[in-house]
Amino acid sequence: QVQLVESGGGLVQPGGSLRLSCTASGSIFNIYTIGWYCQAPGKQRELVATITSDFRVYYSDSAKGRFTIFRNNAKNTVYLQMNSLKPEDTAVYYCKHEGSGSWGQGTQVTVSS
Repeated sequence: QVQLVESGGGLVQPGGSLRLSCTASGSIFNIYTIGWYCQAPGKQRELVATITSDFRVYYSDSAKGRFTIFRNNAKNTVYLQMNSLKPEDTAVYYCKHEGSGSWGQGTQVTVSS
């Protein structure tokens, strides 16, 4: 079982940036895809971005051009760099280890002036 811990959320003004981190325990981290998801109040959890073990990336339409996902396998960590944040990006952000289906506890991102 892989355990995931997210960090880096917070309150930021529109147009600002945040970098989220997802750090995992377990030796199987490096060989699977990791995904970042977000869930806004009253809405379903939705995919934001993924990165495969060989560093191929996918972005949702809302994330393209603003967010960057990258990973450091030596640190068992995947990052989500979020730039040009908008109020509609406000949500709890979760990472998921796609191989095991494990989720982190989430980190709150609030974009507000």
